[in-house]
Amino acid sequence: MKAIWFAAGLLALTSAVQAAPRGFTVDDLVRLDRTADPQLSPDGKWLAFQLRETDYDNNKGQQSLWLVPSDGSKPARRVTAKGQTSVTPRWSNDGSSLYFLSTRSGSQQVWKLPLNGGEAQQVTAYDLDVSTFLLSPDNQSLALSFEHFLDCADLACTKGRVDAEAGRKSTGQTFDKLFIRHWDTWKDGRRAQLFLAKIGQDGQAVSTLTWVSKGIDGDVPSKPFGDAGEFAFSPDGKQIVFAARIAGKSEPWSTNLDLFIAPVDGSAAPKNLTDANDAFDNYPSFSPDGKTLYYTAMKRPTFEADRLWITALDLGTGSKREIAQDWDRSSGPLTVSEDGKTLYTTADDWGQHPMFAIDVKSGKVSKVIAEGHVDSYTIAGKTMVANVHTLTGPAQLYRVDKKGLTALTNFNSDKLADVKMGEPTFYTFKGWNDETVQGYVVKPWNYEPGKKYPVAFLIHGGPQGAFGNDWHYRWNAQTYAGMGFAVIAINFHGSTGYGQAFTDAISGDWGGKPLEDLKKGKAAAVAQFDWLNGDQACALGGSYGGYMVNWIAGNWNDGFKCLVSHASIFDGRFMGYSTEELWFDEWEHGGTPYDVPEKYEHHNPVNHVKNFKLPTLVIHGALDYRVPVEQGISLFTALQRQGIESKFLYFPDENHWILKPQNSVQWHNEVNAWLKAHAQ
Repeated sequence: MKAIWFAAGLLALTSAVQAAPRGFTVDDLVRLDRTADPQLSPDGKWLAFQLRETDYDNNKGQQSLWLVPSDGSKPARRVTAKGQTSVTPRWSNDGSSLYFLSTRSGSQQVWKLPLNGGEAQQVTAYDLDVSTFLLSPDNQSLALSFEHFLDCADLACTKGRVDAEAGRKSTGQTFDKLFIRHWDTWKDGRRAQLFLAKIGQDGQAVSTLTWVSKGIDGDVPSKPFGDAGEFAFSPDGKQIVFAARIAGKSEPWSTNLDLFIAPVDGSAAPKNLTDANDAFDNYPSFSPDGKTLYYTAMKRPTFEADRLWITALDLGTGSKREIAQDWDRSSGPLTVSEDGKTLYTTADDWGQHPMFAIDVKSGKVSKVIAEGHVDSYTIAGKTMVANVHTLTGPAQLYRVDKKGLTALTNFNSDKLADVKMGEPTFYTFKGWNDETVQGYVVKPWNYEPGKKYPVAFLIHGGPQGAFGNDWHYRWNAQTYAGMGFAVIAINFHGSTGYGQAFTDAISGDWGGKPLEDLKKGKAAAVAQFDWLNGDQACALGGSYGGYMVNWIAGNWNDGFKCLVSHASIFDGRFMGYSTEELWFDEWEHGGTPYDVPEKYEHHNPVNHVKNFKLPTLVIHGALDYRVPVEQGISLFTALQRQGIESKFLYFPDENHWILKPQNSVQWHNEVNAWLKAHAQ
């Protein structure tokens, strides 16, 4: 299949209704409908998908399921009621029904919707919420994940203990190992565990469950962001492969997820298929004949941003081979073509996140969709649909064929009918060691030739991440372009999509190469684009981006008029002791903070507080256990104690990200006001 290209501007939504143009705002951002999780019917004729709509008054999103013919002959229609949360659509093998998760019964259970008419039917009714599910190839059983105590024999035992704990008068908790908390949740001893439920002739799941992952002291799927892509049925439905990390007390500094295979009837204990690799193995997919297991694997233990290699495991002989060894990109989860000859995946690639096709035999890699950010896709036979977004428009669903992309949905066209997006342009420059570095600029929505515009200088987190041709719901360039600012964003050394060596370059050098890239990238942009006013600029970043803002405060304080530091690392050594996922800091700094304290101090913002002078807005959430809130409080204290103009925006109900719609509006309004006060 030839690569399909389209200009970023083509994804910007238009309308026949002509109105005076205006800039994009945060009020637009939080109210946009969001398409997700596309699923083609087995015959490829229908597309089911998930849509998130914003209930702004109740400060939350609402999820429902929709259908649209894959040929685009009819508009999309809702098939589950608005207000009744419905997620994860999955087709029956005959295409007559949609299975999905819903909370409409009071707990999250699996339901089934017949598409020839009639009401949805509840399939499961267990004592605990179903976290994730997967339908077997023959539709005769369900793989179900529950939060379960490992020493409980059944779900009723776990439910009883949870209820007893909720009624306890004392509130103290004791722990004898890490994690004590993870991402935004304190641990209570439960694990995500995988069970199998048979489906009876009446369409209901039987009450007796088979505990497939019994004996696995790990989470299936993994936490905090794992999903049903981490387990897979064999084509004959007799076995299931799942990923889990069994690390005991070393779990917070281990990235060693392994793949286990188990019979679905529970007749044998799970067998570790990847025990020889002490790094990450995940996202299994079977070949159509069931003889080969494809998955992605890292090679370096404890490094969460290592390259993900595509691996083929012969289940008969146990031999393994790497596919597309010379393709220096980190693969996403894999989809196997119906004939078993092609693997499909996505990966960061020079500011884009394309969809790729990989020939299983030769390893040849080609682009199916070359531009934009493909965040999900679905394939049924020769029919293919992808969910794609860009810097100039939110995600929509597109049918993909040799002719190009054909839009199947047009959500948000009414909301954005009079919005004029800022025009993005990618550019390259010579960064650290004269190596090529990429960034982009975005014009303000009201750009006029001959004028200069103040700059929002965005710094991405990760640090092994990237700002690309995508639509972001927290760091969206259009919200700054929409208030008359230009944007500069630079993918400094450490960013993804430029080869693993480029990604590796940041480890142990957080304040070195990246700072040089940022300085040179800003200078190159200002020199190349005469509408950028580099003297009227503010730097903004979150997580590692917030760390870099703090580093800039002490080491490049003549480059900006103001700073915005969100969920940021202020004291690197304290971060090494207080963050929950220890592998991150220990890899990045080459050891523990007590073994190599000098490496934690080498680029530590706290050591440069006396150089702080720029007005700084500090933002942090109380439920952020990745970068604990004391980091933000300490930064604000350092600023206030020195009499430097500063504000602290604190969210008691948010984690590392600001997710609630009204909190997002407040976040943006505070940030925008700070930029306008100091750089406009």
